[in-house]
Amino acid sequence: MFEHYAAYEYYLAAAQLALLMLGMGAMTQLEDFADLVRRPRAVLVGMAVQVVLVPLTAAAVGHVLDLASGVALGLVLMAAMPGGTMSNLFVLLGRGNVPLAITLTALATAACIVTTPIVLRLLALQHLPPGFEMPAGEIVFEIAFVLLLPLALGMAVGHALPAWRDVFSRWCIRGSILMIVLIAIGAGGSGRIDPAAHGWAAPWAIALFVTAIQLGAVVSSRLAGLPMRDVFAIFIEVTIRNTNLGLLVKASLFPAVAGVVDPLADAVLYVVLIYGGVAALWALPLLVWHRRTAAPAITSA
Repeated sequence: MFEHYAAYEYYLAAAQLALLMLGMGAMTQLEDFADLVRRPRAVLVGMAVQVVLVPLTAAAVGHVLDLASGVALGLVLMAAMPGGTMSNLFVLLGRGNVPLAITLTALATAACIVTTPIVLRLLALQHLPPGFEMPAGEIVFEIAFVLLLPLALGMAVGHALPAWRDVFSRWCIRGSILMIVLIAIGAGGSGRIDPAAHGWAAPWAIALFVTAIQLGAVVSSRLAGLPMRDVFAIFIEVTIRNTNLGLLVKASLFPAVAGVVDPLADAVLYVVLIYGGVAALWALPLLVWHRRTAAPAITSA
């Protein structure tokens, strides 16, 4: 039943990311990015943590724990991803600075066209097989046309059809979730994802990584004198990575081949698939605390 899954994995990953960005784009307006001009210090701190601290922390965790190559590579891959679009929802629920969160998500997403290939080449090549070539051109193409273009199209749809944008966004996001479910089922059914083969190394490594970057985000933000609404937004942005893009980049780095077992690629896929759940659990305590202590007004600058 699952013998043909490998031939479709890349296309499923591309479809789920494009659908998600269409849906999120429909609910995003240009006015949301005005905070970039009004609050440059918070944006600069958030981007510095995202682009520099997060990848270096992933490499350090892999080195300190002496992780297997697949798990270490998966961790660096997730660190190279921008903040996930679900981070905006988490910031909203936690009464953080939503415009700041949206701005950081958008900037990190645009920047990853350049930063993702650089991070992978500098911090992850030692975990790749000899002679492996980084498909930097393909990664840039995919980020531009599978992530940024659908986001722009979604924004255009939301602007042109405001009465329908909620419905359009809802069904696009549902379609994206369906694609993720199909990827998980297909990978598991084809025998490429075997939790027993990886043990607890990956979940514990992710937990340590997330804890470290959360601490780094809070300390950096407080040292910069940012208010708690901004601190919380940056905290969530570095925690919730773009798993959808991670799946697509993984499929580009390691194209699945029917009948061929690739333990390195399967370990990377395992880390990408479980990262979202572990990170969300690690973010919930501060989300609950901040929601209880922060003022209800969250959308003002």
